[in-house]
Amino acid sequence: MKNFGGNLNSRQWIKTNNKTPLAKGDVRGVFDFLKIILLIEGLSIVIMFINCSIKYVSLAYPKTEKIPVFDTLYGNIIVDEYRWLENFNDEKVQKWVDEQNSLSNACLDKLPQREWLRKRFTELRRYDDESAPHKVLIGDRIFYSAIKKDWERWAYYTKENENAQPVLLLDPNQWGLKTLGGVYPSCDGKYIAYGVEDAGKENPIIKIMEVETGTTLSDSLQGWRQGSIAWLPDNAGFYYTTNPLKGTVPEGEENYWDAVYFHEIGTPCTEDIKIFYHPKVKEYFHYSDISEDGKYVLFYRSMFYKNEVYLQILGSQEPMIPIVSGFDAEYSITPEDGHLIIKTNLDAPKGKVFVTTINKLNKEDWIEIIPETEDNLEYISAIGGHIYAVYTHNAYKVIKIYTIDGKYIRTLPLPTLGNAWIWDYWSKSDVWVYFTSFTYPPTIFKYDFEKDTLILYHKPPIDIDLSDFVVEQVWYNSKDGTKIPMFFVYHRGIKKDGNNPVYLTGYGGFKASMGPYFSTNYAVWFECGGAIAIPNLRGGGEFGDQWHKAGMLENKQNVFDDFIYAAKWLIANKYTNPQKFGIGGASNGGLLTGAVLVQAPELFKVVYVGVPLLDMLRYHKFSYANIWSEEYGSAENPEQFRYLIKYSPYHNIRKNYRYPAVLFETSDNDPRCHPMHAMKMTARMQENQFGKEPILLVVRRYAGHGGGTTLSENIDEDVDMWSFIMENLGLKVPITNK
Repeated sequence: MKNFGGNLNSRQWIKTNNKTPLAKGDVRGVFDFLKIILLIEGLSIVIMFINCSIKYVSLAYPKTEKIPVFDTLYGNIIVDEYRWLENFNDEKVQKWVDEQNSLSNACLDKLPQREWLRKRFTELRRYDDESAPHKVLIGDRIFYSAIKKDWERWAYYTKENENAQPVLLLDPNQWGLKTLGGVYPSCDGKYIAYGVEDAGKENPIIKIMEVETGTTLSDSLQGWRQGSIAWLPDNAGFYYTTNPLKGTVPEGEENYWDAVYFHEIGTPCTEDIKIFYHPKVKEYFHYSDISEDGKYVLFYRSMFYKNEVYLQILGSQEPMIPIVSGFDAEYSITPEDGHLIIKTNLDAPKGKVFVTTINKLNKEDWIEIIPETEDNLEYISAIGGHIYAVYTHNAYKVIKIYTIDGKYIRTLPLPTLGNAWIWDYWSKSDVWVYFTSFTYPPTIFKYDFEKDTLILYHKPPIDIDLSDFVVEQVWYNSKDGTKIPMFFVYHRGIKKDGNNPVYLTGYGGFKASMGPYFSTNYAVWFECGGAIAIPNLRGGGEFGDQWHKAGMLENKQNVFDDFIYAAKWLIANKYTNPQKFGIGGASNGGLLTGAVLVQAPELFKVVYVGVPLLDMLRYHKFSYANIWSEEYGSAENPEQFRYLIKYSPYHNIRKNYRYPAVLFETSDNDPRCHPMHAMKMTARMQENQFGKEPILLVVRRYAGHGGGTTLSENIDEDVDMWSFIMENLGLKVPITNK
């Protein structure tokens, strides 16, 4: 009987309530199989098999051709049978994508949770809302973004002053597939420079508008992917960053070789001056910033975590003065009142702050004003004559206020443990604070420095009661004994009986911190009886440079171990069990869940992998992903190849293995993580899935790395994801909220 069972289990199965068509020959095969069982095992086995077959039928995956390609890397022969799927625009590939989307839609559209989820997401997300105001440096004009309940995208507004009537300047709701890619008001608000990009492609082309008349000027700029606008105080022009046009550099290199140009208003782009660039290293990123007092322009050259900074007196013909060079650390420099306020991680993995003057630029002349602490200094803002230092303490934000000579004043009061951002001008008294936490929707405050109080400016009208939800922070040991913090959010009164539906997510890369934040997705998940777990994995920035370095390059496996051991801790402490356990992540988090999927599939029932990197031997060959090699390494390097091949999800799929249910999701216009990753991984996993759980792929059309460009599209994406997770974990919708 074991042989027959083995043959049977090698098929791919899905629930019959999806009503997916049977593969050709499946019915005949079932009856042939029944005859054999009847002869060998008797009637009782037949009854058992019939009961099983009522629940599951074979899922007919689209036929995926195998065309082996052989690469020899450092003596290793790498076989890639699905390389042909990398040619995304090929007609055959597009047909395959359509077939995969059709199959996924047939499965997802019939899930019973979808109708309620769509209704609930719509209730929680469709309302009139607006952003914090951006007040110009010179004058009283205000700019802000807003969205109406029935709109699909945010629009851009202005007011002459706080009490004036709003004027609609830009309405991307009328742009079809075009979207807004950044807005840059001039210092007095006379002009705005704004980017228009194709849906999800992150390729803005800058246009200039005269605000008073709403007239778009005829000005154009050099190159493509234009942005990082730094206006002159007198509106005469601006510095900008741009990439070279296709055809002006070797093929593929139009994603690199960016440079800072200067554009004078009213002149043709052919007269724009190339100011700051590098003649040899194409991956360097260049941008500029003009001091608040209009006296200086700073030029930055960066490569991920290190940079150089040069200074020039605005309008001067003198050469740029190097403030820092040699890429020895990361620097953020703010010129204020003749001083340079310098935040750096030089000899301080968790960050510190110096101050100096324009005539004392040598490092030995800098004065340390805020020393390194046990907490990670994320950034500083110079506002209202004070320095606001934003720290991450055990993965949540703390904001400390200092004088320019480093005297500690106080810690800014925040509503609870959460995430906060702070901004505005050195020369003005307004201090704006954006705050959010797991059970605290994103809220905008104005901080009254004299009274040391937060004044509510705007709170979104989200209709949900979060009072019964609890946030815990726990610590657990990873594989190597490292202590890892983890947030766990759940409904008050949860029983630790091992039967709670838990969704585990994380990121663990690029020095990005995963602090507490509000999500309507999570709020709805809580309503349905689920809990959320978010570990602060190595590779992030929660505890400074060393925490990041412990999860990058050759240490990347630490990130996956941290995640796996978070899952093991939750199971061991009876928060959940593998049949009630789902995981998910996107982008670098998609790599995370893709790697954990192939390394520890027995721990989970369902996995979501969004806009991922999964073929770690070839990711650097697409779009501008070569720059990710600073984080991951590259197979072009033999030493880095050796650790990449060990964890690359695409290359570590086990043959004929019982994997959990998986939903891969990618976008056709994603410039960061090419859709081939999710496509090739899907093909290989569909081939090797030994169990009944489905392996599905959704390729979003006219979407980018962040998904769709409209509110409806974003809701559609989340309905797909969460209904798939809920169905596989056995969650139903709340009866009281139907």
